[in-house]
Amino acid sequence: MAKKVLITGASGLLGRAVYKEFSSDESWEVLGLAFSRASGNLRKVDITSSEELTKVFDEFKPQIVIHSAAERKPDAVEKQPEATRRLNIDATKNICELAGRTGAWVLYISTDYVFDGKNPPYNEDASPNPLNKYGVSKREGEVTALEVSKENGVLRVPILYGHVHNLGESAVTCLFEKVMDTKNQCVMNDYERRYPTHCADIAVVIRQLSDQKLKDASSIGGIYHWSGDENMTKYDMAVVMATSLGIPTSHIEADKNPSVGAPRPYNAHLGCERVESLGFGRRTPFKDGIEPVLSPFTGK
Repeated sequence: MAKKVLITGASGLLGRAVYKEFSSDESWEVLGLAFSRASGNLRKVDITSSEELTKVFDEFKPQIVIHSAAERKPDAVEKQPEATRRLNIDATKNICELAGRTGAWVLYISTDYVFDGKNPPYNEDASPNPLNKYGVSKREGEVTALEVSKENGVLRVPILYGHVHNLGESAVTCLFEKVMDTKNQCVMNDYERRYPTHCADIAVVIRQLSDQKLKDASSIGGIYHWSGDENMTKYDMAVVMATSLGIPTSHIEADKNPSVGAPRPYNAHLGCERVESLGFGRRTPFKDGIEPVLSPFTGK
């Protein structure tokens, strides 16, 4: 009998990669939920609606729930706290309670922004101290998921990139618009340290944890981290993008000042010992991962 996984936010950057990873394994039956971008095999569901969610759980009866739907843009969260709460916290509680009633395991996708970035690296048991409302809301979501059931899981991830529908979809790929415009100065932040991570690598870890959970339920639960291991600023990323695609770099200039807008952690490097100790994980080097992601946008 097929294993059954429900994926929220399945039309998003990470959600698409997770949906693809599970769908490529014939042992899994996959249902992806989306809302504003629901198309193809994805089911349109408003996860802030208790009624719609209940219907999904009653009909599909998942064993695993990957909860990746969230408001992810820190500056948007600062401006829309109530909408963010409904999506990042209230919907999480509802999903976890429904999962509890049906015996499903929830893996809640969180962020390195739960840390202040002052004392890296951060292991799974490090004390969170988010600097902005986005980090606060994701930390509250973590607490909610684990309060409903201590058996649930949390996976914290850093800045992500992967195959995008448009360059603005990722905080990494959005840099490429300026990188391509060689006629104008391209100023890139060279202050905050980041660890860009390919969504497909995160998806592999999520599937591995899910497979192991169904093999041995007691062996999987609590907080996990997964991250690339290359320490880069957005300036560093921009230079790699340019060189990997044969674009000059002379117009790219480093800005040594902290980012404007919602405060960001300086270096929230995630220690990934719990996943590594299981023998799980995959890390795609940034230069290898970013080139095929960006090449469709070069116009060549």
